[in-house]
Amino acid sequence: MGNVIAVCVSERKGVQKKNVGTAVFITEWGIENDAHAGAWHRQVSLLSHDKIEAFRARGAEVGDGAFGENLVVSGIDFKSLPIGTRFSCNDVLLELTQIGKECHSGCEIYKKMGDCIMPREGVFARVLHGGTISAGDTLTVLPSD
Repeated sequence: MGNVIAVCVSERKGVQKKNVGTAVFITEWGIENDAHAGAWHRQVSLLSHDKIEAFRARGAEVGDGAFGENLVVSGIDFKSLPIGTRFSCNDVLLELTQIGKECHSGCEIYKKMGDCIMPREGVFARVLHGGTISAGDTLTVLPSD
């Protein structure tokens, strides 16, 4: 189980997301008012709060959403989970579809730090069932079938 630290969205692609505290997740679409929502496999991005904190400890001044992540969650090492892992939070059901991604060439974080954790640590999911997730909610890793 993990604790949702931040829920972040952006109105357009290529910019940092901002923590909005609560968001509506739409079945097979993604997060309402988020630029990355759509009928594809990367509807929601998740990043471990612990990995962000370790990056901050190296001197990075990054806020929640800086890596383009939708959900910041403590207590779960997302990249260690297999594709197909399912997560539940309130009524929302997510399915892990991708681990890591190619970093935007020359992203601001990479320019400042010479590194970016999203390509290694970030994961993506699709929304199997919608609902609402807020900071402070519990995200549960469901047992595999």
